[in-house]
Amino acid sequence: MTLKSLINIALFFIVFSATAQDMKEGFTYLETGKYAQAETFFNTILKDYPTNKTARLCYGRAIGLNGKAKKANELFTNLLADYPNDFEVKLNYGESLLWNNNFADAKVYYNGLVTEDPKSFAALLGYANTLSNLKEYEDALVMVNKALDVSPGNPNAMVSKKYIYLGYAYQNQQAQNYDKAEALLTKNLELFGDDKDTLLNLANLYLIWNKLDSAKIMYNRLAEQPEHKIIALNGLALVEHLNGKEKKALSISTEAYNSLNENIDQNITKQTIERYAQALIWNKKFKSAKALIDALITKDPNKNWVLALRATLNIYKSNFKKSLTDYNQILVNDSTSFDGNLGKANVLKALGYTDEAYTSAENTLKFYDKQKDATNFINQLNNSFAPTLESKASHTFDNGDNKAFAFNNNVIFPLSTKFALLGNYNYRTTNNTITDNSATSNNLSLGLSYKFIPSITFKGTAGMTSAKAETEDYTQLLTDLSFNIKSFKLQTLDIGYKRQIESFNADLLDRELVQNNYYANYNLGTNFNLGWFTQLMHTSQNDGNKRNLLFTSLYYNILPKPSVKVGFNYQHITFKDQLPTIYFSPEKFNAYEVFINLIKDEAVAKPNEWFYNATAAFGYQYIEDDPKITAYRIQGAFGYKFSERSLLNIYGTRSNIASATAAGFTFTEIGLRFKWQFMKKVVLKN
Repeated sequence: MTLKSLINIALFFIVFSATAQDMKEGFTYLETGKYAQAETFFNTILKDYPTNKTARLCYGRAIGLNGKAKKANELFTNLLADYPNDFEVKLNYGESLLWNNNFADAKVYYNGLVTEDPKSFAALLGYANTLSNLKEYEDALVMVNKALDVSPGNPNAMVSKKYIYLGYAYQNQQAQNYDKAEALLTKNLELFGDDKDTLLNLANLYLIWNKLDSAKIMYNRLAEQPEHKIIALNGLALVEHLNGKEKKALSISTEAYNSLNENIDQNITKQTIERYAQALIWNKKFKSAKALIDALITKDPNKNWVLALRATLNIYKSNFKKSLTDYNQILVNDSTSFDGNLGKANVLKALGYTDEAYTSAENTLKFYDKQKDATNFINQLNNSFAPTLESKASHTFDNGDNKAFAFNNNVIFPLSTKFALLGNYNYRTTNNTITDNSATSNNLSLGLSYKFIPSITFKGTAGMTSAKAETEDYTQLLTDLSFNIKSFKLQTLDIGYKRQIESFNADLLDRELVQNNYYANYNLGTNFNLGWFTQLMHTSQNDGNKRNLLFTSLYYNILPKPSVKVGFNYQHITFKDQLPTIYFSPEKFNAYEVFINLIKDEAVAKPNEWFYNATAAFGYQYIEDDPKITAYRIQGAFGYKFSERSLLNIYGTRSNIASATAAGFTFTEIGLRFKWQFMKKVVLKN
């Protein structure tokens, strides 16, 4: 029930003995909501008694409540001219202003009425409803309480009070005053028991507030009312989805879906079918979801809620262009559609059309002021383009008595959604306690990133390294150039060239070993949790040696939240020349390992939350034709997200897997990493 429906204030009749008896049938029509019959009845009366005030009043109410608000206001305006001091006529004129949504004038008029008669229940309740429609809820509560003082427990006033509380709570929810909204809704429950509308509003508040356990309690309370159990189940399914329990969400939604019959309200039926389709999608049961949605499309080919379901399915299947087509059609049907505007924003972001995504999200806020999902979407986009500093400090050591300390800084400074400045500074000092060799290097590079088209981004940096070693000091050019290409669904390709100085230990740094790396990285995802990553790299060195490297990883996602992956890795390395006394350079090297990976990603962690990742791998490595050697690798990180702008984590690695520079080593690295968005606002230029 809306506030507008509450404006039907108790009817006031002046009973004129004989005439009232003649009009009793019409009064009954009005009191029972049969406004069309009342209109006909009183229109007939007026043909015989055109000046009868009561008949005119009742006819005006009948047409006003029957959807002819403008005509009713004209009639009451004429009545007011004929009876300027009649309070009942004034009350009906005031109500006609509400029927016409003329709340500003109604506020002024009702203020005069309650001044004229402070004890008029109709005037006080009409004023309360006027203020409520103007979203002046605090004053509306004062007026409705005064009306209840005049008529304690009056059902019309109590219903108005309930909806004033609901409106006031929603206003605070939109302003993110969640504590105040909760207090108002809790007060409503005290007044009206387990009222359906209040329970649903409280549950929705808790969902937005991310108090999922509290939302679950509200839905379970609602589920105790048999007539509202399906609505409650739909809400509980959403809670389980937000908790990452997709199977449970589907189980609950299936129960609700199977409870549908022809006697269920059509809106509830639609909501339940919608939630069931969503639950199938969440569980990646795409075939079943498609069959259901196709049937809905056949029945209702242009209904927005059906198009939104198909768009959601295509998002989960990474068919973003098909999804965009549906969202565009939704907006053709209704340019104010929330699903259409924000859904389109998400798809445009996924397709790389960032500026257009901003526009679509901002359009959402034009129609839904301060809406949290749209606001969060824009904030997340802003965060992805905020100038960022990432600093790392690390200590490495191995059983070859090599030790190193390093400090690394990376800066990304976006100037637009396509263009960003890049900077890097790296300091590394390394020594060997047996040979007593030591060396230091300072690397500084600057560059840029530019998105040519949504599917192709170029990154390029150039700089210098300055090294001080045992036998000589030198400087060398550093370069890193790459293209990131996303031309096909669920596939990315990086191709690039990187010039670097080998700085694994002091001896190698002393040799001024320049490496020119040409590489390609290919990553393939699927809709069935399987993924494949491959790297190919050819390296030519200034000592005349050449290296070829192949690394490939096949993995499967077991769980989404937190992410749990298992997989298999294979690495193959060859060197043209074997220089074992200088650095690890076998004619052939092969490594095989199985791994398990547990991740709570920092990108999805909320402020004031912990994040982590841990990897354990075990396998075998083969150096030329030597017997196999066991291989292991343990990696982990643990951190805390202080806010959307800063985080800190520690990390570590321990491994005995040979690299291009060492064999037979047990290698350990521990470090500290700090990431900070050092400007509160993005600096984006079109």
